[in-house]
Amino acid sequence: MKVVAAKVPVSTVWTSPDAPRDIDAPAVAAVPDVAAWTKSMDTETRLGLHGRTLTQLLYGEPVIVRSERDGWSEIVAPWQPSSADELGYPGWVPSAHLGELPSSATAPVAVTVPVATLTAEPGSAGSSGIAGSATVGTGALAELSFGTVLSSVEHVDGFTRVALPDGAFGWFADDVLRDVDSPATADDRLRLGSLFLGLEYLWGGTSAYGLDCSGLIHAVSRVLGQRIPRDAHDQADALESVPIDEAKPGDLYFFGRPGRQIHHVGFVSAEGMLHASETGKRLENQPLLPERHETLVAAARL
Repeated sequence: MKVVAAKVPVSTVWTSPDAPRDIDAPAVAAVPDVAAWTKSMDTETRLGLHGRTLTQLLYGEPVIVRSERDGWSEIVAPWQPSSADELGYPGWVPSAHLGELPSSATAPVAVTVPVATLTAEPGSAGSSGIAGSATVGTGALAELSFGTVLSSVEHVDGFTRVALPDGAFGWFADDVLRDVDSPATADDRLRLGSLFLGLEYLWGGTSAYGLDCSGLIHAVSRVLGQRIPRDAHDQADALESVPIDEAKPGDLYFFGRPGRQIHHVGFVSAEGMLHASETGKRLENQPLLPERHETLVAAARL
């Protein structure tokens, strides 16, 4: 086994090398275009991701490679705890998406906007509220998703230099980053989650190009310095339980049916719940619908 890192902005993790369909070609290309991939799918083709996609890796995220076959790597993602494997979330990614692990000698910082531009030199690094439409200035290296965590090397006049996979370096504007070790509040969770209101649900999504219910919770928690499990049922098992009637905004609601594991999670909000609902719908903040009340089984505090 070897430890490497994702060297593309977003690498989708699949159940097997045979799982991608023809329509998924942009996601598994050597240089993936996740924005184009998500835009190409309608509700039916998104539903077809069930049983195919598992999660996503973000740029610089470490992974353990267990085996390689026909241009694919069998990996586990240690930043995404899972009951499926004690080392992290398991699955398969194209080997071309992986590179050398970046340096981690200094403080980690996280991208706090939906998409931020990484540049070769400190300068006019744009950011955007819409995935896939960041302002790319001269010297741009990549557009990186919310939740990307890299090690900072130095700060110069409002810009931060970060270590990248394969030994390179790049720059971000300070205002798109957060020190993941700084304190966080319940308001921070709701504010960051609200950045994605209207974003279309994506099974297995953990990036600004699409989120599923537990992917939203996992990504926001990562930015705020808390590494929690990837899936809803594992989140419920790992986090501090609170009585449902004592849940406060910023806590979590969990949903399940009798005799089955928890299948849905969302942030408690003043309106009701901030959550990525299901395939065919968009991330929303709304009162709990009657069918949600019927399956509300637990609450937890981050």
